[in-house]
Amino acid sequence: MSSIQQDFAIFDKFNFERKPVAVKYLYWKPEGIERLDKNMAICEMLKEAQKGSPFYVTEENFTCAGPRILGMTDTPPTTASGQKGVPLEVFKEARANRRVVSLVPTLARNTVNYVAFSTLDKLSFEPDVLIVTANVSQAEILLRAMSFTTGEIWSSKITSIAGCAWLYIYPYITGKLNYTVTGLSFGMKAHEVFPEGLMLISIPFDLFPTMIQNLQDMKWVLRAYTEGREALMKRLDSLKSELSKKP
Repeated sequence: MSSIQQDFAIFDKFNFERKPVAVKYLYWKPEGIERLDKNMAICEMLKEAQKGSPFYVTEENFTCAGPRILGMTDTPPTTASGQKGVPLEVFKEARANRRVVSLVPTLARNTVNYVAFSTLDKLSFEPDVLIVTANVSQAEILLRAMSFTTGEIWSSKITSIAGCAWLYIYPYITGKLNYTVTGLSFGMKAHEVFPEGLMLISIPFDLFPTMIQNLQDMKWVLRAYTEGREALMKRLDSLKSELSKKP
């Protein structure tokens, strides 16, 4: 695996209740990391990594659609045709389920054989994706860090099923940060991975340098958030007057 290129120390400043988790997709078996000794859904692996040592998984470790979105297996006809969503009460008809399946991001077949997970404090590899579990105030800072120097629009991509694909795969293949709220998507809610209302933010590798630098440079808690409404209105009036002057 590639060595760590980024300094993620700035993330310690957040004091997250649940640790950020680095994820790496591998063709070759990783060295220096043990294989997970249990089987679970890919959404549960995020929680597993937060509470223990780094680990890697193979196709056999998954109990869900993980191997399909990772390109380890083909999509079964029953899944592709949308047969599962109706008995699970997620969709009225298979055609709605089929449409979602066709939109879910996946990796190319047979390009990933192993997936490594680690919290930042035990990280020994350069992540492909960093998944952060945050409260709303922490999420606002992270999203602002993405757009602080770029003006990038904040956009969330999620579907009622296969929410894991939008956290693990979509940012990796598009280079776009993605986020969602726990409790919205079927699998993670049904597996009782996290309580409702937490923000899950998935950051792709190519955004690491910009976001880390912006977190170092920008003010985290803005004056406008703490001074109160009346003080804010006075400042806005003063600013409006100042900007109305002709150059």
